[in-house]
This record gives sequence, C-alpha cells and structure tokens, in this order.
Amino acid sequence: MSIGTGRQLFRLSLCLFAALWLIGCGSAADRPIVVEFWAMGQEGEQVRALLPEFERRYPDIRVRVQQIPWSAAHEKLLTAYAGDAMPDLFQLGNTWIPEFVALRALAPLDARLKTWPTVALADYFPGILATNRLDRQTWALPWYVDTRLFFYRSDLLAKVGFTEPPATWDDWLQAMARLKTLGGAERYAILLPMNEWQLPVILALQQGATLLRDRNRYGHFQDPRFREAFVFYLSLFDEGLAPPVSHGQMANIYQEFANGAFAVYVSGPWNIGEFGRRLPATVQNQWMTAALPGVSLAGGASLALSRTSPRQDAAWKLLEYLAQPEQQARFYQLTGDLPARQSAWSAPALASNRYAQAFRQQLQHVQPTPPIPEWERIANRIAYYAELAVRREMSIDEALAALDRDVDRILEKRRWLLAQSLTP
Repeated sequence: MSIGTGRQLFRLSLCLFAALWLIGCGSAADRPIVVEFWAMGQEGEQVRALLPEFERRYPDIRVRVQQIPWSAAHEKLLTAYAGDAMPDLFQLGNTWIPEFVALRALAPLDARLKTWPTVALADYFPGILATNRLDRQTWALPWYVDTRLFFYRSDLLAKVGFTEPPATWDDWLQAMARLKTLGGAERYAILLPMNEWQLPVILALQQGATLLRDRNRYGHFQDPRFREAFVFYLSLFDEGLAPPVSHGQMANIYQEFANGAFAVYVSGPWNIGEFGRRLPATVQNQWMTAALPGVSLAGGASLALSRTSPRQDAAWKLLEYLAQPEQQARFYQLTGDLPARQSAWSAPALASNRYAQAFRQQLQHVQPTPPIPEWERIANRIAYYAELAVRREMSIDEALAALDRDVDRILEKRRWLLAQSLTP
C-alpha cells in the first residue's frame, strides 16, 4: 500500500469516527432542555414523583430538582441571586415575594397568564393569590396554601357543654374559662407559644388594623385597633387560660395535648398529619379542627420564574403543569400540603378528610401581611415585644411604643427610597 493510499484510509477513518460520534451524541438542537428547579423540604423530595408524567408530555424537557432545607432556603436563594446563579424555577414562601420582587429576581407572569382561561385564576383562593401580586402585577403562583385555625379536643369541649365548636370569640372565651376549671394550676385551655407572632397579627387584622401606615413607611402598632387586639391577646395569659411558654419550653406538644394539659391550639395544616401520627390511639377520635371567628393569615408557598433564566419558556411549562388541579391533588396525597386550586379539593382523598374542611372554610377568609421585603424582621419584633408584655417586663403601652420605634428604624431605608421616587 502506498503512502498516499494510507493517508486516504486514515482520513476516511477519521470521517467515519466523527460521523458515528455525531450520530451517538446528537446535535445540540436535539438535546433536551434541562430546567433547574429548587424546592424546599419534603416538597423537594416528593415533587419528583410528578415529573415522569411531565417529561412524557414534554420529551424535549428534563427537570433537575435540587432539594433545599427550609432553614437554609432563604439564604441560599439570596446567595444564588448575588452570584447570578438562580434556578429557572423555584419555590419560595409567599411572604418572601416582595423581597425578591424588590431585587428584580422574579419574572412577571401576567403576559403568560393571558393565555389561561379566566376561570383558572378564579380557581385560586383569592386571599392567597393576592400574596403573589404586587404593584398590579403577578410575580408567582401559589403552589400550596396554609393558614392558622383551631385544633381542639372535641371530647373536652363537650364535657364543658360545647358539642359544636364555638362560632364567636365570646363563646370561645366562655368555653376556655370552663376548660380551665377541669384541672389544677398546671392545666390550661389554650396553647399560644410566645415566640409566635401569628395570633397577635391575626387578632389585629380581625379588628381592621393595618399594622403599618403611610404607604407602609411607618409602624402603626399604637393604633387603637391593634392595641385592642393586643390587650385581648395578653388577657389570655393574664386570666391563666394560656401558659406563658415558648415552643422550646414544651417538652412534647402532642403528648401534652393528649394528656389534656391544654385543649385548644392555634396551628396550621401540617399538624393534621402530625396529630394523626403522634397522638395515641385513645384520643385519635377526640380532636377536630375549627375555623377562627374572622379572618386568618394567608400563608403557603409559591412557584416563581427567574427573571434572568434563558429557559423561561420551558420552566413556565413546568410551572403550569404543577399548577394543574390534578397535579395539586396528587401532590396533596404525597405531602399533605393543601392545594391552592379550589377545584383540587374535590379529589376523594381531600374531600374525605374531615380535618381539612375547616381549612377550606378558613381559606375563604384570609388576609396577607403587608407586602414589603422587611416583613419577616417586623414579625420577629412583634413576637419579641409580645413576649415581654406577657411576662410583664413591659407595659402594654411601653411594648407598643417600642415596637413602633423598632419598626420605624427597620423601614428607614424604605422611606428614603420612596422619597427618591425609587422602588423599595
């Protein structure tokens, strides 16, 4: 064989190898789009069960889920934003939405939502959907919902003359006063952990308090409506109906509830599953849930698109898929998270859950907290001063005045930005 023939054979071999490599790998256009999806806690684990069907429907898209602990989620999202490494689609608590809108981290959804039927958006609980809207734009969609209401011992309430849950605060107070008489000094009617800010805020919203004033630039906690709610909250401790303890001071909430140390607890939907798992069999048929007399908080988690994602169209398809009522019903079965779409509540697993029905009732009457990035810090100060007032380390007026001062300091940057006609 001549040298020239050898060279020709070598070139032919190279061409064949390259052709086979291209056939094996496929062109870039044939490769699936990979959507990066960050989800928190058990949701990040359980959502994977929904993805095979999505990828079957969209064979050109693959989803890579990163599960993040709730305790690290907020910081990790902020770090990703600062490093220009945001995922395409991500879960966030709905009270975080104003902060990420202010950072310009979220893509607005209204143009995409114009393709939806009108009834689809109307299928969301209105108060929950409101937490996803800011400045007349929709920035995320609710994935699952929660709110706060009563968990109570139905047998103990019946023992003091209430075969049905009370419908007003006056009746609840009467029931709790009777419950207190069932035991000694170590028995209480209701558990209200002092490191939680939710009930003081719920009571204030029920009184029509705004919490903040002047375009959310200042605290409004000395307002008579908030003060009235705060006095009522403190009276539950002053009258011995609630123990002056935080979560960390309770050895085992579920054991104490089962023992009758308290008969009423204000909590959220995650405790439906916890009560079912942790309460002894002897009391499994002796507890129930009931809506609060009035509004409660609009809580839950939402799904949002990254503003800088080059894969927004594919990520939107995933968001739409997870928003479908049938997927929300399946997700409830996997996690116990309550669906944000009302039509999903007709699924047998949820419709037959007697403990969930009070949540459906309460979710028709919820309000969001002020839509500002600083809310989480403000909420922590509410809990702080509420505990000081419960322990009588500050008077009511001293606590509310100090709360207003702290909140005004927290909102100082917001006032400066608004004064410069800038968006906070």
